[in-house]
Amino acid sequence: MSNRLADATSPYLLQHKNNPVDWWPWTEAAFEEARRRDVPVLISVGYAACHWCHVMAHESFEDEAVAHLMNEGFVSIKVDREERPDVDSVYMTATQAMTGQGGWPMTVFATPEGDPFFCGTYFPKANFARLLGAVGTAWREQRDEVVRQGAAVVQAIGGTQLASGPTAPVSAELLETAAAGLAKEHDQTYGGFGGAPKFPPHMNLLFLLRHHQRTGSPEAIEIVRHAAEQMGRGGIYDQLAGGFARYAVDATWTVPHFEKMLYDNALLLRAYTQLWRITDDPFARRIADETAAFLLRDLATPAGGLASALDADTDGVEGLTYAWTPAQLTEVLGPDDGAWAADLFRVTADGTFEHGTSVLVLARDIDGAEPSLVQRWQDVRARLLAARAERPQPARDDKVVASWNGLAVTALAEHGVLTGSADSRSAAIALAEVLATRHLIDGRLRRVSRDGTAGEPAGVLEDYGCVAEAFLAVHQLTADGRWLDLARRLLDVALAHFGTGTGGFYDTADDAERLVTRPADPTDNATPSGLSSICAALVTFAALSGETPYREAADEALKHAAPLFAGHARFAGYSAAAAEAALAGPYEIAIATHDPDDPLLAAAHRHAPPGTVIVAGEPDRPGVPLLADRPLQNERATAYICRGFVCDRPVTDVAELTARLST
Repeated sequence: MSNRLADATSPYLLQHKNNPVDWWPWTEAAFEEARRRDVPVLISVGYAACHWCHVMAHESFEDEAVAHLMNEGFVSIKVDREERPDVDSVYMTATQAMTGQGGWPMTVFATPEGDPFFCGTYFPKANFARLLGAVGTAWREQRDEVVRQGAAVVQAIGGTQLASGPTAPVSAELLETAAAGLAKEHDQTYGGFGGAPKFPPHMNLLFLLRHHQRTGSPEAIEIVRHAAEQMGRGGIYDQLAGGFARYAVDATWTVPHFEKMLYDNALLLRAYTQLWRITDDPFARRIADETAAFLLRDLATPAGGLASALDADTDGVEGLTYAWTPAQLTEVLGPDDGAWAADLFRVTADGTFEHGTSVLVLARDIDGAEPSLVQRWQDVRARLLAARAERPQPARDDKVVASWNGLAVTALAEHGVLTGSADSRSAAIALAEVLATRHLIDGRLRRVSRDGTAGEPAGVLEDYGCVAEAFLAVHQLTADGRWLDLARRLLDVALAHFGTGTGGFYDTADDAERLVTRPADPTDNATPSGLSSICAALVTFAALSGETPYREAADEALKHAAPLFAGHARFAGYSAAAAEAALAGPYEIAIATHDPDDPLLAAAHRHAPPGTVIVAGEPDRPGVPLLADRPLQNERATAYICRGFVCDRPVTDVAELTARLST
């Protein structure tokens, strides 16, 4: 037996390095070994913070008898879906096609050519052992049928990878249909969309915020307010340390699946920051501030960059770090504060979670309470958090993923400029430097790094889109032309190597490793799709640079997302947000000033229409097209407001700028 995972950079693969399974990483050598031995391939896909991945590992992959069946009859390949989203996408499409559902761990049996012929997700140990025997028998005795089924699956999923159906230009009517579709699915009792399990709909919230700004829709902003309040007061939000869990297992946001993902928190940071910008809601501001603090405190890695996730389990137990009983509250806080905290956080004798424990929720509004009550709440939180720090803590997946760090850069940049947070501003720039110097190698992106070293997997389309958008956010933050140039390089690679030839995009480059199909999924799922992220970056870059070919590319790409707006708006939030920006112009605001803290800049940020790009700095600053030929008027800071490359007269007065943007 030879387990080949000890040298992996993926924390998920390293979790399996001591299994008795003869694991291979995803390499061509593994498939060559399967051909040499004339056995099928077993592909197991998961990620480090996945609870049921841990369960299947403990039940089956750590079991000598099950490992023997795997080693005798298969070449077993372990894949980190976060490191190889391209592999995950291909086999998830096959799993959903064959079973009607998907999830992780994902278990795929394939031919030595990689064609999947049987797919599933989690299997209990006894079922998995029987399945191994049945698949092995079918491979030996019914080989032709198995191979034919694999080929048929590949042909079927190959036809679903590109968006099908008629494309259409983005229009106000189409976006109104998307907003109306979300309104129909809105949970009017608990907020969000759909039932249990309930995921934070961050990308839909970003779309609805922009839709409200453009149209004034009261329904759109109310849906956002409702979801934001219910999530922020629910158990899905860490009421002591900040940060959101991956999802709630119920429809009420009470009991979370405890893993905390970087991408969720980055996108939610943007949503709460923008909600506060539009409404001045102190609750939204607090959640945004605490989420930003969580990112920088709990996910920062020593080598730079933000870690991918905190695990769902602690010592193999879900919620061990986070759940409380009334007695535990009293032990930490004393009888009076303990009883008060139990009432405020809805910690009951019966419990809301497991074994008589409760997940902390905020049972009533505290942000607008009298100062003495707020002070008591803050004191109680601090004492409980200090006590919780003495408990065992969840493991951390410390790999740095390019696209997710790109999402964080954009969120922190927005939070920094809108709230004035120096920590968020400096963190956004530092993270962008990590992406520019560590992940961008010879003009191409690497998807992951760990301990300061880039991994081998090539960047996929979402990496190029999210990182380009991040560089554009830092360009606006700093008025440094270097970031605009770096974004251009990434977008040029995307246009040259990921395009379909019909305006759409594949998720992998034309010179990337060839899989059984070339994925091209336009739908947003846990993160923005490659298509939606590249659309957002193209719209922003065109506005900042004034170069119309990039805007034309964005408009053509958005046509491929448009069919989703009418019937599947929940899975097109990020592309719909990009479409809102495109439909609004987007506005381009250049502020010629000698003062980086000029009041015109603050007014522009607080009142800008959806998707507006804003740059402030010295007139004719090199590398900053938006500041070219934009002199100061009468030696006063001057704002130039343009839309679709057409400009209004300059503005030097804050009140006039605010009025102009508000209308």
